[in-house]
Amino acid sequence: MSIDSLSTLQCIAGIAAATSAAAILYNKHQAAPATKDGIPLPLGPPARWFWENAFPASNIARTLADWVVDHGPIMSLRQGSRVIMIVGRVDAATEIMEKEGMALVDRPRLIASGELVSGGMRLLLIGSGERFCCLRKAIHPYLQPKAAETYQEMQRDAARDVILDILNDPKHHIKHAQRYADSVILRLTYGKSTLTSDDNPEVVRIHEVVRNILAAMRRGAYLVDRIPLLKYIPGYGRVLKKYHKFELALFRDQLGRVMDDISKNEASPSFGRTLLENTHEHQLSNDEMAYLAGSLFGAGSDTACSTASGIMILILAVACHPEAQARVQEEMDTVVGKDRAPTFEDWNQLPQLHAFISEALWRPIVPLGFAHHATKDVIWRGQCIPAGATVFGCHWAISRDPIAFPDPETFDPQRWLDPTAQLRTDMRFFTYSFGRRACPGIHVANRSLYINFALLMWSFRIMERPDAPIDVNVFTDAVNSRPAPLEAEFVPRMEEHKLREMMEGM
Repeated sequence: MSIDSLSTLQCIAGIAAATSAAAILYNKHQAAPATKDGIPLPLGPPARWFWENAFPASNIARTLADWVVDHGPIMSLRQGSRVIMIVGRVDAATEIMEKEGMALVDRPRLIASGELVSGGMRLLLIGSGERFCCLRKAIHPYLQPKAAETYQEMQRDAARDVILDILNDPKHHIKHAQRYADSVILRLTYGKSTLTSDDNPEVVRIHEVVRNILAAMRRGAYLVDRIPLLKYIPGYGRVLKKYHKFELALFRDQLGRVMDDISKNEASPSFGRTLLENTHEHQLSNDEMAYLAGSLFGAGSDTACSTASGIMILILAVACHPEAQARVQEEMDTVVGKDRAPTFEDWNQLPQLHAFISEALWRPIVPLGFAHHATKDVIWRGQCIPAGATVFGCHWAISRDPIAFPDPETFDPQRWLDPTAQLRTDMRFFTYSFGRRACPGIHVANRSLYINFALLMWSFRIMERPDAPIDVNVFTDAVNSRPAPLEAEFVPRMEEHKLREMMEGM
């Protein structure tokens, strides 16, 4: 036998041996689920290559929701030595993400978005520890319920402008919703007056910041999150570092302007002003303060708690479900009438309106949720979420829980009401995430959604256009999901001149 033939046979034998070893490892993994101290980890989909079952690359949340149906309320995925847990049902989310929340306050290491883009200073992405506690403590007083009540007049005025904008230009209702979110958060964060145009340079820059961070946060977008050593290779992450430089400059500029206004005794009330006037209490560096204020601006504009996305989802739901819309408007006519517009004082008298909002936002803005890091073992019903695991409370899967939400694909606001037609107290959805990682702006965001939806329902019948049917299943496949652009008819529920006069007189 020639040397070449022998080499060929050795190569074939080597491949066969490697294939056999792979099959043994694969079958071993299939037959014996991993355990921790004798307690099994939740099951998951079969491994596709040795011990790894890949995280979906696209349509992530919906794919995971399908897998939860097959594998149970919590399931495990593996990527090399990493364990990823998916929580996909309401009872599991309540008992794990909420009741065991202290074990899940931490974030996994997020190198692309958390370190290279954010410099370890973005509240949403940093891990638990002293910096997280300081940032959370600094922002909490400005967003707690009593503080949120003081912003209601500003929110009402901006929501009134949305109605006037729709009267003037109904085709661009999406732009008007975005303008509302930008206007309110710019004023709340930096004390700036309401926007006069949607091409405001600062807003253009913050939208670029949002696009950059969402791109960096997309799971699997950057290999450095799986191979941390890449961070230290010269030249790697040049684009991510450019993003960081851009947003840090913007955040410094904005807070610097507030500082200048304070020195001139011209500063309007704002979160930035509060930060700067209380540096001795929170003991944050100038860049940490700049990032905290800038992160609030970005979140309010278009990320975790995006008001604009929420308004867009509500408009879609209203246009596609006229019977549910009619119930809300019948309630509005009884409680509010036609001689005045709804206000925050009507909040507790409009259960149909609140039920509609709850049902619409049960189509979640952040379908996958954000990653948590388990700092200790969590045992749930005989299964172990091990310390060190990455844990996602998958909002899309949770919202499809057939036990908590019977017939989950049917749009049914009445599920949120009790037999007396009042809001149920035994039912909730995790719109704003979980535990101490819940969005700190929840109270401001809820008030924005309420006043916008109340004024929209009082002012217009919103209808799907026969020549532009709406596909309720088309949402962007992104960290922050929103409906595809849609067209709708906004028909005033009174004479247009009267509605305009009432809005202008608010």
